[in-house]
Amino acid sequence: MRKLDEKRELLYVIRTMDVLMSSGVGLEAALHTIGKGGYGIISEDFSAMMKRLRKGNSGGLGPELKSQMKIAESAGYKRLLNTLYTNVTQNTDLVETLKKQGTRMEEDRSEEVEKYIEELGGVPETLLSIGMIGPIILAIVGLVPQLMSGDLGAFMSLPEPAVINSVVNIGLVVTLMGMALIGLKAHTKDPGL
Repeated sequence: MRKLDEKRELLYVIRTMDVLMSSGVGLEAALHTIGKGGYGIISEDFSAMMKRLRKGNSGGLGPELKSQMKIAESAGYKRLLNTLYTNVTQNTDLVETLKKQGTRMEEDRSEEVEKYIEELGGVPETLLSIGMIGPIILAIVGLVPQLMSGDLGAFMSLPEPAVINSVVNIGLVVTLMGMALIGLKAHTKDPGL
């Protein structure tokens, strides 16, 4: 769950940090701003980090970022924390690196969404086919005894109407469950972006 939350909010965090730091805000102020909320689990992480820094319980921003990397689950969030750590320890060009990471994340997100759309391409047709054809076939099966009565009934022996009704009802339930399972499968493939 944490990994999905990190992936969902990370691009917004990177873009916000890029804007803040491009306008002259320092790294700690940018982390504090993001920690104030609006970015899910990342805001919680940054808020806790800034509280520890204010209390003086940590060895500084570098060690806090390093310890946060151990908690992070998504590769993108770990990359962001590593970039921040590198900036603190080696004074790199953070703004340019954030822009590159943001662009790369946008491309990754676009690819994930395209892949998701391709995987779901056949789902509406499948659901429509099952949802429309299944009940029609079952209705015909239910009508067979009435169609076969009279002269045609002499050629074939038909099951009891109660058996046919049971088959139709079970078929409708199986059709409904099949549609639900297909929908569940589509839902579980959601990239969460």
